[in-house]
Amino acid sequence: MAAPRRAASVGAGAAGGRWGRGCGRRPRRRGARVGVSAAGSCAREALVSAQVRLWKAWARGQEAAGGTMVTEQEVEAIGQTLVDPQQPLQARFRALFTLRGLGGPGAITWISRAFGDDSALLKHELAYCLGQMQDSRAIPVLLDVLRDTHQEPMVRHEAGEALGAIGNPDVLEVLKQYSTDPVIEVAETCQLAAQRLEWLQQHRGEPAVAGPYLSVDPAPPAEERDVGRLRGVLLDEARPLFDRYRAMFALRDAGGKEAALALAEGLHCGSALFRHEIGYVLGQLQHEAAVPQLAATLAQQAENPMVRHECAEALGAIARPACLAALRAHTADPERVVRESCEVALDMYEHETGSAFQYADGLEQLRARPS
Repeated sequence: MAAPRRAASVGAGAAGGRWGRGCGRRPRRRGARVGVSAAGSCAREALVSAQVRLWKAWARGQEAAGGTMVTEQEVEAIGQTLVDPQQPLQARFRALFTLRGLGGPGAITWISRAFGDDSALLKHELAYCLGQMQDSRAIPVLLDVLRDTHQEPMVRHEAGEALGAIGNPDVLEVLKQYSTDPVIEVAETCQLAAQRLEWLQQHRGEPAVAGPYLSVDPAPPAEERDVGRLRGVLLDEARPLFDRYRAMFALRDAGGKEAALALAEGLHCGSALFRHEIGYVLGQLQHEAAVPQLAATLAQQAENPMVRHECAEALGAIARPACLAALRAHTADPERVVRESCEVALDMYEHETGSAFQYADGLEQLRARPS
């Protein structure tokens, strides 16, 4: 698919999301509460989601004033950074989340091209971003990735989750088909994605309840608000996974130390998919109380790499000194997805503790280059 001929406005077609992963992946590839100040520590999800809102407002102002919009050539230049394996992984992640914020067919095309890369972490984040964009034009490539058994399980899993995030019921039967996939993480993901689509159909026409986070989650938060009761559901492995996920996101939305510690207990549950989602949610919540549990899980060489990866990214989002030590300890980890996650998380840590507001700065960096 060729990039669009006319210039696209900044933020077109973007949905609120994770690095905005809140900031990013798992950015999730790859967010903090709405209203956190720019000077404060923001998770990747809320950070990029806030940036998307600012971009859209800026774009509307530019259109009204006849200003310069994002051109096809600029989208292509950012896309070239994403697909170039010679570029540092951190730069490729920033390009990816810039494209996610821009949205539209050109961004989807460039993101889709990168699925031929050999980094499972990057491909996982590609799928995450396509899901958060909630653009049905991404469905064909996500179906291809889900069906491709040569792709790593964490990549196929994220493709299945992204199909559920887009919310198009046309993929329901495919998700049900892969709900019995021999790879358990893929099967459980597709079960959850199918249940999310069915839940959306059952609640069609009802007003959406705006929560404190802007990510498109694998399950809606439970209506229960009592942290103790939510903890009980979260840790009850006899309950359906969908119900436990609903409790997980309700605890995240509740916030605070008690909720963070309850969520951290989930790092000891049986399902690797569940544990990985706990890591992701703790990264959004950004509560320092969870750092010891996240660091301990990252350090477990026998743990599923998908779980360790998500714990690393969560530590990067929380961005406290103890997080820095844990991440540095695993930059040479024998598991590639873990060491790459630590590289990206350290870049995020640097951003969180620095003065720059924008993480997804691909467009800013491009325009700052000498002409």
